[in-house]
Amino acid sequence: MPSDQSPKGAAPRRTNARAASVTTPAPAATVAPASSGLAVSSPWAYAPAPESREIVTIRQRYGLFIDGKERAPSGGEVTITYNPATEEPLAEIAKGTPADADRAIEAADRAYRKVWSKLHPRERAKYLYRISRILQERSREFAVTETMDSGKPIRESRDVDVPLAAAHFWYYAGWADKLEYAVPGRRPEAHGVVGQVIPWNFPLLMLAWKIAPALAAGNTVVLKPASTTPLTALLFADVCRQAELPDGVVNIVTGPGSTGMSIVTDPRVAKVAFTGSTSVGVTIAKGIAGQGKGLTLELGGKAANIVFEDAALDQAVEGVVNGIFFNQGEVCCAGSRLLVQESIAEEFLARLRDRMSMLRIGDPMDKNTDIGAINSKAQMESIGELVASGVAEGAQIWQPPCDLPARGWFFRPTLFTNVAQSHRIAREEIFGP
Repeated sequence: MPSDQSPKGAAPRRTNARAASVTTPAPAATVAPASSGLAVSSPWAYAPAPESREIVTIRQRYGLFIDGKERAPSGGEVTITYNPATEEPLAEIAKGTPADADRAIEAADRAYRKVWSKLHPRERAKYLYRISRILQERSREFAVTETMDSGKPIRESRDVDVPLAAAHFWYYAGWADKLEYAVPGRRPEAHGVVGQVIPWNFPLLMLAWKIAPALAAGNTVVLKPASTTPLTALLFADVCRQAELPDGVVNIVTGPGSTGMSIVTDPRVAKVAFTGSTSVGVTIAKGIAGQGKGLTLELGGKAANIVFEDAALDQAVEGVVNGIFFNQGEVCCAGSRLLVQESIAEEFLARLRDRMSMLRIGDPMDKNTDIGAINSKAQMESIGELVASGVAEGAQIWQPPCDLPARGWFFRPTLFTNVAQSHRIAREEIFGP
């Protein structure tokens, strides 16, 4: 947003900023009335517009995807994945073990040496184009599955995540036969087997970010999805079969964090790509230190919005709302801090409160919903604990009046003001709206 500039040669004008933090409160927090800066001060009433679930058939149990086939976990154990909006179990998911990770890596290594590395880049590109087209053809199926498994609004799954996932495979298919021209004077070579661990906030999109460039560059993949959102990754395994991708090129192993560590620390894995929390990223970096592996880490954040008095305030409010409430604030670059020039702070916060009062929280399968369900009970409790710390440390909490569903893991959007830099909510990633 535009900054306040002084005329050339003039002394710089001193500006003061007031800190605020946007996050999600515990259900017991006090609800304050909305301000009246805008013409409307309550959400419009919409008739329910639910997306049909008929296009999706969720099986009772899912196995591991290793060497082109569905495999039972070596330990015979399963975990349950839940619908965050209803708290109802969706399916039993294979609980992969280090032995299963070993099988997947062996399959990926064999596929790399015998098949994938020997294909001409144009041939590899054909498979990526096929995958992209299949994702487009099955986009509604993927969108509904993603929303049911993650809790994000169907509008976001349908209009953002799935189209971008398909676009990533299409884009990197175009790069497959052009890599030798990417860096003049250098001839890029594939790493071999790539170990990938993805988070629960953008399950399918993160899968595409990881797998598409790896395959285009000639690598094979062993991927572990998040334990709470495995369904679209396992549905993607079916896409790989439909695209007739050679066996072992993509392997998907579900399971706990220890299974992911078995993947990334295996000496046959030449490159590691991880997106998730900073603490786990540090653990991975320590675990593979000295092995000479390639490593890409995309970790947490505490991004700030800065609003000066010369900003267009209504546009700035929209930027703040989109920055923190998109995907329930479960985004590593979410704008969870807000610094506002003191001269406009009161007016800006009044407009922000009014805009927050327009947000619709509820069933993520409803096309009118702005904020869906928090991904898991554990994440909801983590958010609540941090919010409680903000109240205890003296920050002022505000949230719009709204009715939350009787079941499911939902939090009201919340604004904290009078926040000090020493407060935990100003320093720690909350990962909530």
